[in-house]
Amino acid sequence: MDPIVTLVDDDEAVRDSLALLLNFRGYRTRPFASAEACLEAWRPDWRGCLLLDLRMGGMDGLALQQALLQRGSTLPIVFLTGHGDLAHARAALKSGAVDFLEKPYEEADLLNAVAEAIERDTREFATHSQVAEIATRIERLSEREKQVMQLVVVGKPNREIAEDLGISPRTVEVFKARMMEKMQARSVPELVRMSMQAEGLK
Repeated sequence: MDPIVTLVDDDEAVRDSLALLLNFRGYRTRPFASAEACLEAWRPDWRGCLLLDLRMGGMDGLALQQALLQRGSTLPIVFLTGHGDLAHARAALKSGAVDFLEKPYEEADLLNAVAEAIERDTREFATHSQVAEIATRIERLSEREKQVMQLVVVGKPNREIAEDLGISPRTVEVFKARMMEKMQARSVPELVRMSMQAEGLK
């Protein structure tokens, strides 16, 4: 799914001007007039970033940020506010916001923040996709191949693995070769890196 800038602002004029600016710069936008409407429409496969007004009628931007985090959203957020204060900025940034811009904002600052947010999302999506692929490869291993992999990544030589599993060193070599092929690992250090990435997903 292509990255989209999701706009959440209860001021229609602001939404329209933001959409116009971003569309002109080549970004696709998805506007919402309230945090509640955005939360109701939110899907876990959204890509891009969120551009949120801090103060809105009903749920405010910080509350939406927390609600999305609770749902597992990793979308980077840029906050806009006409009533900025240090406490709100600190809370937003502490919860992972990319930037906190006061209205009236400079176009260059806004565009830089959006570009940074989308770049962050692209990096995280690529990393997550890679880790998910590694997890899928591990799932395809037989139980014995998984056992061999676990012992290989902690640095045990074939002879010790054979003793631990009660099989011959030659059999270990066969399972190890199959496991490395299924994991698409060209070396043991690469296999260790994959294992660490997969652990990070848990």
